[in-house]
Amino acid sequence: MPDENAATNSGGEKLKPLYPSLTSWVTTHFVPMYRRTLGGEFRWCAQWWHHGEAISRLTALWYAWEAMRLQGATGLALWYRDHLDHQLPVLLGPRGPFYQCTENEHLSPHEARVAPVPDGWLGPEPNGPLLGKA
Repeated sequence: MPDENAATNSGGEKLKPLYPSLTSWVTTHFVPMYRRTLGGEFRWCAQWWHHGEAISRLTALWYAWEAMRLQGATGLALWYRDHLDHQLPVLLGPRGPFYQCTENEHLSPHEARVAPVPDGWLGPEPNGPLLGKA
């Protein structure tokens, strides 16, 4: 978790995250805590780190969890409502990043093809061909 975003305690000392990395949060907190019967509605890939979308969503969940656990009172309740309850069905869903995988088999997700955008098609773009390159 970025140090510049670390919370401080009443003495002004920066608080360290409870989990020092995304990997530690996923393997020792997320996976053991948020269990679902896998297959059908819920998907998981043991090689979750091969899925860019999963890394992005899990990182967002981890950062928010680390920040909101320090809020006390309703911090974690708000984390569930505002973060986990939205992300979990997408992350583990049948059309989410693990949709081709099973818990025991990783299949690389299909990457959509991207055709080059013709010059000028989107109008002037900063540092683009119509405005000159920086």
